[in-house]
Amino acid sequence: MTTAAESRNWLELPLDVTASILSRIGAIEILNSAQNVCSLWRNICKDPLMWRSIDMHNLGDLWDMDYDLAKMCVHAVDRSCGHLLDINVEYFGTDALLLHISERSVHLKRLRIVSCYNISDEGLSEAALKLPFLEELEISYCSISKDALETIGRSCPLLKSFKFNVQGCRRFHLESDDEALAIAQTMPELRHLQLFGNKLTNDGLLAILNGCPHLEYLDLRQCFNVSLGGNLEKRCVERIKNLRRPNDSTHDYEFYTEVHDTGSSDEDYPSGISDIDFMSDDYDDYFEFSGDSDYDFGYDYDGVLFD
Repeated sequence: MTTAAESRNWLELPLDVTASILSRIGAIEILNSAQNVCSLWRNICKDPLMWRSIDMHNLGDLWDMDYDLAKMCVHAVDRSCGHLLDINVEYFGTDALLLHISERSVHLKRLRIVSCYNISDEGLSEAALKLPFLEELEISYCSISKDALETIGRSCPLLKSFKFNVQGCRRFHLESDDEALAIAQTMPELRHLQLFGNKLTNDGLLAILNGCPHLEYLDLRQCFNVSLGGNLEKRCVERIKNLRRPNDSTHDYEFYTEVHDTGSSDEDYPSGISDIDFMSDDYDDYFEFSGDSDYDFGYDYDGVLFD
């Protein structure tokens, strides 16, 4: 005897419920699997409103995948038809991909890029110029300098949340306030700032306090060149509602947190990156992502040349 649950026809669910369920499994699973289950799901997955948020989360094992994440991301962005508001790109981002996103998503509000070493200052700066409505930005473990941060600050006046994270390092002679000054001078509307592992000093912190008067959350964990005390600490406590200090617990931080104390010089690792792994018939328009991909260096997809 079958139960009601066993005999339920999932195709009879309201379309909005099905869309809500599908949206929770992530862009990679939708494009690689879910959209091929049946024609109903395929049609739901083609709705531009399904692609207001694109999460390309992966474990970074790009060499062990049977599909091309960059190709899939381009297709997902195109499916949004300009409705994209939020996108997460991990490991596979390039300048060309970022430009493609920015050109087709002028209303983008949230951008997250993680471990995308093929995104340059120039590429990020060019994209930022096309994203005037950006409100939240995360750049974690990428090779980005103050030059790009300055362009972002000037091009994205609505920016309220910024995360700029690198590997923590206790080698105290490696000090730099360049990024802190870029933030202080160009991002006055920030409410939320995370600078995990940054090399800023007390001078850089003071500049941020002066330049970002609306700041409510400040994460300085593993910023070992900052020494809170005296008037500086008093000002932080009075100004910042939620302050994470350099030596505070990292239990709720999503990436690998082992401190880089020794080894080769900083020049070997751009933006503080070390050799430590941080991680943590009805289908006539079917788009093939698996098997031998024709997406490669120089591949031209829909007028966009990736390099």
